[in-house]
Amino acid sequence: MPGARPAAGRRAIEVLLETELPGAEGRRLVLVDAVWAGGDEERDFTVRVDGAARRVHVTDQDSPLGITEAWHRHTADTGPGGDSVLVVTGKVPADQLGWDLRGHAVRRRPLAVDRADIVKQLFGAGDLDTRMVREHWLLDALLEAEPPGGWPRVGAVLTRDRALRVLLAARVGLGDTGADSLDLDADTLFDWSRTPAGPRQFAELPGAERDGLAEWLAQVTGPAAPTLLALAADGRGADALPLGALTAAALGCPAAADAGFALGTLFGSALGSFDALAPYAAAATGVLTRWIAQAEAGGTAGTDACARVLAVLERADQLAESARLTGLLAGDRLLPSGYRTRLRALGAALDGRPAAAQAALRALGDHQLAGLYADSTERARTAVRLLRWLDTPAPVLDSVGQGARHHLGSTGWVDLAIGVLAEGDASRDSVLGEAYHRLIGRVRARREFLDEQFASVLATWAEAASQQAPGGALLIEDVLAEAAAPLARDGGRPLVLVLDGMSADVAVELAAGLDPRAWTEIVPVPSGSGGRSPGRLAAVAMLPTITRVSRASLLSGTAAEGGQEVERAGFTAFWKKRRREAVLFHKGGYEGTAGHRLAPALLEELAHEERIVGVVVNTIDDALADGRESGRARWGIGDIAKLADLLDAARGTGRPVLLVSDHGHVLDRTSRDAGPTVAEGVQGARWRTGAAGPGEVGLTGPRVRAAGGRITAAWRDDLRYTSRQAGYHGGASLAEVTVPVLAFVPSDSRIPAGWTVLPAEDTVPEWWTAGAEPAPPRAPEPAARGRSKKAAPQAESLFPQDGHGSPGEQAVRSAPYRAQRDFVRLPPSDTAVAAALDALLTAGGKLSPAAVAAAAQAATGKSQRNPERFVTVLERLLNIDGYPVLQLTESGRTVHLDKELLRQQFTGGSTS
Repeated sequence: MPGARPAAGRRAIEVLLETELPGAEGRRLVLVDAVWAGGDEERDFTVRVDGAARRVHVTDQDSPLGITEAWHRHTADTGPGGDSVLVVTGKVPADQLGWDLRGHAVRRRPLAVDRADIVKQLFGAGDLDTRMVREHWLLDALLEAEPPGGWPRVGAVLTRDRALRVLLAARVGLGDTGADSLDLDADTLFDWSRTPAGPRQFAELPGAERDGLAEWLAQVTGPAAPTLLALAADGRGADALPLGALTAAALGCPAAADAGFALGTLFGSALGSFDALAPYAAAATGVLTRWIAQAEAGGTAGTDACARVLAVLERADQLAESARLTGLLAGDRLLPSGYRTRLRALGAALDGRPAAAQAALRALGDHQLAGLYADSTERARTAVRLLRWLDTPAPVLDSVGQGARHHLGSTGWVDLAIGVLAEGDASRDSVLGEAYHRLIGRVRARREFLDEQFASVLATWAEAASQQAPGGALLIEDVLAEAAAPLARDGGRPLVLVLDGMSADVAVELAAGLDPRAWTEIVPVPSGSGGRSPGRLAAVAMLPTITRVSRASLLSGTAAEGGQEVERAGFTAFWKKRRREAVLFHKGGYEGTAGHRLAPALLEELAHEERIVGVVVNTIDDALADGRESGRARWGIGDIAKLADLLDAARGTGRPVLLVSDHGHVLDRTSRDAGPTVAEGVQGARWRTGAAGPGEVGLTGPRVRAAGGRITAAWRDDLRYTSRQAGYHGGASLAEVTVPVLAFVPSDSRIPAGWTVLPAEDTVPEWWTAGAEPAPPRAPEPAARGRSKKAAPQAESLFPQDGHGSPGEQAVRSAPYRAQRDFVRLPPSDTAVAAALDALLTAGGKLSPAAVAAAAQAATGKSQRNPERFVTVLERLLNIDGYPVLQLTESGRTVHLDKELLRQQFTGGSTS
């Protein structure tokens, strides 16, 4: 029957000729029992036969006479000795062809075109999946879509799945034709939908092929495939994933029925039925959730995933707006508009008490994009921290020393938070911006009150304060004696790093940015029985708080004034009195020339076995005058020239580091049109001579090293007497007078005698962490060396108590622990292990290594010189048979205790 004749395109003819011509004995006529399916432009081509190229012409004829005439024309045109081939297709039955014509034809009869056989040949297969034989659309597509290098060789049987996978790769770019397998799932399909060419290529396929591929993809990837591919066929493949995210939001909103009608309009004819919406939404949100997790993991792949997620969801919001769905979806947990709605709600709560703001912050953190909008989320968290600070009782600053320590431990963090908030939110939402602006105003008003209180105390103290009578304060000229010299005992070689102009807010952020795997912060063990816990040292600058008097006094170990020559001479003389050699590097002396990270002279001194080294870094102070290109007021390790290199070099040579400033600074947060305060006797940006006015304080006494010992200094941070800069110093505010003094040792070093580890948990004020997560307890004060001390009372335990001591004590007395202890070399005492376990349990199972070591030290009075090693030994003691009772997580930053495993392994309790 003519209607049943197969169709043959160019590729089918080529394969037929390559098979038949080698044994054709020179015959040049090929009769094909099929109709021509190619275009007119494909009728002339060449094939290679026995290594030679043969020209081919295809003609389609509907009568025996037409075939005869076509053959005679061909022989006339090419001559009897030619080798070109004439291929005749058409609907003429074989029994109507004369034997004289058949005599010239290959095999003397019309040749059948069997698609299945041709496909087998193209894949080098011995057989085909039987299901493929009946699927003409698939066989035709495989013939038409063969890539330039041919189909991959498959061996014995070409399966239908393999054929469809390579067809998808060749036709629409979904996968790779050369791959042995293709992991097809919803992620792959939705990712493909975002490619520029794939959906367009799918839309251009013949209808039967589109339908066949869609049916198979639905079986393989799930019920979302038909809708996705219908969108692709409709030219809207790029919106497939955004529509899925929008569908999930709409189906989950309170007015889902109303939203469903809007969705039907957005999907149009691509939506087969409303029943298809739920599985489509589930597949899309599953893909986005996995991408979000990848984005939160960080790295290059995380950055790419973040960009993908945000692009998809921003488009979903645009589609929602076009369908007037934005209002209905305001509470959604996935769309960016839902995040912004929660962010605005938090901003509105900042005008009240902390409870409402903390609830709004929890709702913001519950949004799935909270981690991707990390800066905005952290800025919101910082705003709530400031609100909590405003809700705490106002401190009373009754001495200069106490004021400086309080500033480093609390109000310096306030200044840091103000800097974070002052940068504004990336969303550029004016309503949120105004909420932050109002909060900053309230915080600055309270800070102003504290600065005024401190200035009054400072004026009284400065009249008589001296090295002989410091009045409970650590003077800047005593920093070397009180902090650097103790680090130099027993052959220690501290690197004294002076960051000119580093204020408390900068210092605490820099310390938080140090990798705990590389550096451990230490503080002096408090002397006497005053009950003060170990904490960071805060010194008091010279007055006025300018480099010429404060830095010279710091580096000379006595009240001094001058430039670099005075500082070098004073630094050398200070250490010479202690029978140590020392060298001081200034700007221009420690930076390396081309090809060097640091100056070879500095590296040589750092490698010296005895010499004390000092380096003065001016990056922060210079930025006060010139500003920073980034416009940021905050500082990280990488923002300060050569700081990372200096720290690495110190660590490489085993040196402890004393990080200190000479004075702090205040930033200019006034409006751009605000000018300087007009006053008499101006000497600097923040100090002058003459009578004190509002926002100023008169200072006199031996600590005033300028203008004959009597100056007027600004304590209000918006006062300046000179032209506008990014920031200023010289005044009498807490931020300018307080000098942070921080000490660090390489984490693989022993803690020097007289010093103790300062856990990161103990550096943060309570209001900074309260309300977000349960704050870990502060490490108890260490017992005096050589004296016993009773363990502190334990909080209510997570374990049943039977009168046999704390959970930690029960664990170390258990038989499994006693047996394991025998296999561990030089284990810590039972008291130390019990105290560490109890501290972890009280803190909810997570503490830093330093905090764990501090808890053990507090219980035993014995310093744990290497916190990481102590934790490693705990792991050996507790992780019996490989069960992870205790682990170092987050790249060594956190010790995690699994309380249920501890219970099962050592106390015999159930996990219920």
